[in-house]
Amino acid sequence: MASTFFGLNIAGTGLNAFQASINTTANNISNVRTEGYSKQVTNLSASSALRAFERYGSVGTGVSTDSVTRVRDQYYNEKYWYNQSAYGYYNEKNYYMAQIEEYFKDDSVNVGFSSLFGEMFNSLDSLKTNAGNTSVRNQFVSNGQKLCTYFNNTATMLQNQQSAINDEIKTQIDFINSSANKITILNKQINLVETTGGIANELRDEREKIIDELSEVITIEVEDTPITNSNYPEMYTGATSYTVKVNGQLLVNNYEYNALETVSRAGKYNQSDIEGLYDIEWKESGMSFSVWGADQRGSLRSLFELRDGNDEQNMRGTVAEAKDSVLVIEDPTITDIDNLNLPEQGMVEVNNTKLAYDSWEAELDEEGKITKVTFNTTDPLPNKILETATGRLLTVGQTINYKGIPYYQNQMSSFLRSFTREFNRIEKTGQDLYGNAGIATFVANDVDGEKDFVSDVVDPETEKEVGLKTEYEEAGVTKTKYVLTDSDESYYRLTAANIKIAEAIGYDPRLISTTIKKENNPDNPNADLGIDAADLLPSLLKLEHDTILYRGGSADEFLQCIYADVTVDTQEAQVFTQNHENIKKAIQNQRDSISGVDEDEEAMNLMKFQNAYNLSSKVISVLNEMYNQLILNTGV
Repeated sequence: MASTFFGLNIAGTGLNAFQASINTTANNISNVRTEGYSKQVTNLSASSALRAFERYGSVGTGVSTDSVTRVRDQYYNEKYWYNQSAYGYYNEKNYYMAQIEEYFKDDSVNVGFSSLFGEMFNSLDSLKTNAGNTSVRNQFVSNGQKLCTYFNNTATMLQNQQSAINDEIKTQIDFINSSANKITILNKQINLVETTGGIANELRDEREKIIDELSEVITIEVEDTPITNSNYPEMYTGATSYTVKVNGQLLVNNYEYNALETVSRAGKYNQSDIEGLYDIEWKESGMSFSVWGADQRGSLRSLFELRDGNDEQNMRGTVAEAKDSVLVIEDPTITDIDNLNLPEQGMVEVNNTKLAYDSWEAELDEEGKITKVTFNTTDPLPNKILETATGRLLTVGQTINYKGIPYYQNQMSSFLRSFTREFNRIEKTGQDLYGNAGIATFVANDVDGEKDFVSDVVDPETEKEVGLKTEYEEAGVTKTKYVLTDSDESYYRLTAANIKIAEAIGYDPRLISTTIKKENNPDNPNADLGIDAADLLPSLLKLEHDTILYRGGSADEFLQCIYADVTVDTQEAQVFTQNHENIKKAIQNQRDSISGVDEDEEAMNLMKFQNAYNLSSKVISVLNEMYNQLILNTGV
């Protein structure tokens, strides 16, 4: 049988329980605006009954205050983290693609390609009636240089953006390392609290807030596993093992983390790349960290696609020969010199091994198409490459199925090579105002100086540049081949970054050819049309609208092609960013409906627990009167 004063103990447990509940409610109200805070609840249960040797068998002993825990649903956490990765992936693209779109705009605010290209051909058309007028020639030179400057500036802005993205990659790697380190510290603190019987609610909130932020950068997998006593598997120790994985590899392993680091590439992947682009490695093992996993998203992967994306238009081919420091490929995916984006010194990959090369040589057929490429590696080939490379796929740089900065750089260069090749070819068939043979109007200004692209060999039938003619011995027979190297004065060397009007023409516009040379006039080779005639101009003017030069269209359609590429990718990024932002809000609302602090609900709880506390106090007051009556007024 319970003691006479047993009721006071029961009422006391009620006071303690509802005091704890009021304190928890006060804590919730205080953190109603705290980011990442999860609503807490006081968990109450009926205390163990006391066995009484009476007919009723046992009596209740009050209420037990078991714990104060967070209200959090792991299912919604994982949904949120997965969506955050997709949101970060598209949001990053949306930011940078909007900038790239601005570079190619041509409207009342931005003077772009179409306006400048039209102005150049308008001034060229004016030469038809004023071919000998120096001021009209100067106008053409000025407009031509404006067009070159437009491409120079656009290429420079894209390079600057590539540099900015490269710096952001390093910043995000630092953020990943910092986040991983914070998680390991929190893991220790949480286990220290919980192995001694406490519950680290606020620390767990802080850890999950870090995971929320980290999931926007990379796609992660989180596991929180209870640790049991090794001797008694059923006995929970209070500690947990918390791991974070990326692509199946451990980033955080409870109290330790594997740091990442950025490493500058040994060579370029694309012709237009800036120096010092970063790759990522695991710091301790030196193994490559891949952002290209099938399920990998996040802003980090987006940055790599923007920085390195070539729309799979990099050189690839089958290894035909591997010896010493030489790799030879046949049937390359790029056969047109105008589309060639090989770096002069760069990186190739074969059999999952990256190798640096310091020079290359391409063998061409009589039509100027690339049939074979030889790479001279900086170091002797390792045995595993010598033994197994033949017949395997060789890739220059990296094949990325996205139109990033290298793609747009190469598209501009490809167009300019095709256009300037034809323009210069026509100019060289004519003569200037001095009666001398015409020279190239558009050239490249690079580290070796001005290039006028005088080819050693031009196929007499197609009038196309086919490279440098060389002879070699094969089985005692002297044969001829055409070779393009990384140092030739070839249109491969002309890019959007270095195109300009030839300095000689800039100084003296009389060097512009407008007259066909006598020997190049098939109708009347003996005719003397005069050195200031304009019979060459119709062929030049056809290059604006009537000659197929770029992606199956005319030169003036260049902007339509490349702007369509940019717009499609920009709109895709905008649409998916908005979609995933809406999903993010929906999931967050679901999370908040469970773990968020509702002010109205907490106000009601405050009143409810206050009333319960008052009732427990009333019980004590009633019992006090009873005991007074029993002790003072009863003759016992």
